[in-house]
Amino acid sequence: MNRETRRRIRRDILLQLPFMLWLVLLWLLLWHQFTPLAVVSGIVMAVFVTRVFRLPTVELLGRINLWHSLVFIVRFIGAVVMGAVRVTIQVFDFRRQPGAAIVEVPLRYADDIVTTHVAVTASLIPGSLVVESDRDRRTLYLHVIGVCSRDDVDRFRAEVLRWERRIVRAVGTPEQYAALARDEAQERRASVSSKGGAG
Repeated sequence: MNRETRRRIRRDILLQLPFMLWLVLLWLLLWHQFTPLAVVSGIVMAVFVTRVFRLPTVELLGRINLWHSLVFIVRFIGAVVMGAVRVTIQVFDFRRQPGAAIVEVPLRYADDIVTTHVAVTASLIPGSLVVESDRDRRTLYLHVIGVCSRDDVDRFRAEVLRWERRIVRAVGTPEQYAALARDEAQERRASVSSKGGAG
């Protein structure tokens, strides 16, 4: 094995390592177990998936913002707890059935990586589950319970888009972060001008 081949193998391993770690973490979350056996089986599953169902290598060219990543984690844990409480209340409220709907959410900044992060985040929060992802249109379709009106649908869609923004701030590419910053600056200017006009 020559030096170029060894270098290419090392590069492929380094590029695949974050994806494999994410698969192991996803495996642990799906089984709700953090035992040595679960970790080992997760590693075996990750190796099996990446070797048998090979896809083109995805280079993670973004950056990781530690502060926004921490904010995302804290907000996500809070959303999981609140979602569990909300679903429990809906299940035991025998006076009325919780409404349900399929909600279309067109993402604004997402590539394949961010779309996956948004889909996993939305699915792990109790009360919603991704049922389809349209890659070409960058659109997620989610089954949501507790939806009784158009306002509920709009609120849920806005919340998913807020998760997309949090993910872009935490792990998005520089281009995605710049696009988000431009949009937020325009929104602030529009808000200031509308308040000035109202005054």
